[in-house]
Amino acid sequence: MEDAEGAPNLNEIATLWSVVHQAHHGTTDAVGRAQQVLMERYSGSVYRYLLGALRDRHAADDLFQEFALRFVRGDFKNANPQRGRFRDFVKTALYHLIVDFQKRQKKGPKAMQVEEGGMEPSTYDLRYSEEEFLQSWRNEILSRTWEALAADSQETGQAYYRVLRLRAEKPDLASAEMAELLSGQLDKPVKADWVRQTLRRARERFGELLLDELSASLDHPSRERLEQELIDLHLLPYCQQALQQRPQP
Repeated sequence: MEDAEGAPNLNEIATLWSVVHQAHHGTTDAVGRAQQVLMERYSGSVYRYLLGALRDRHAADDLFQEFALRFVRGDFKNANPQRGRFRDFVKTALYHLIVDFQKRQKKGPKAMQVEEGGMEPSTYDLRYSEEEFLQSWRNEILSRTWEALAADSQETGQAYYRVLRLRAEKPDLASAEMAELLSGQLDKPVKADWVRQTLRRARERFGELLLDELSASLDHPSRERLEQELIDLHLLPYCQQALQQRPQP
């Protein structure tokens, strides 16, 4: 299904691989919108990873622009979901970008700009690649899940986002203390029992939305594949119950 401008709605497509295909093989309008969806969705993760790998802000800026250019140009049109997870596709693309960059640096002037704080640009290695990329991807998944919870709470009129966010920001608060703060934020009196019940439901909803987000990155999001992805990204504690209750596709 598409919106009024012929743009794919990510919530109504099977996986991000569908968007990748649309971004390279769809109609002109659909291609542009699909490319925009993907870049908006993962630009933060891509840039943070490049910055961490290179420790050079200018180099990270340049490679981020090159990544975007290659995507728009259609260089990733042969990406195949049968070859692995969507995050593997992104990581491989970034790996080649960094390797090509280092080759160009060896041919050019040896001096590179020192990053703010006096750190020399690091030498890229595969251990850094895997660990830092997983962390960056994990942070992106969590960030997008928080955004989804905020939108869901606004749509349904539930206070899930506010309650869970307060718990995340002030984990040591007792339920009664949370109730006092939330009464002011929500402009209505709430009690400790309400806080505990709403927290439980908010965590359940957060877990469901996280699974939705993660499912979009897998070609065949079976329960087993979802569980392994959650383990790899250290996200299983957030949604173990939601995973057990999720029907098999």
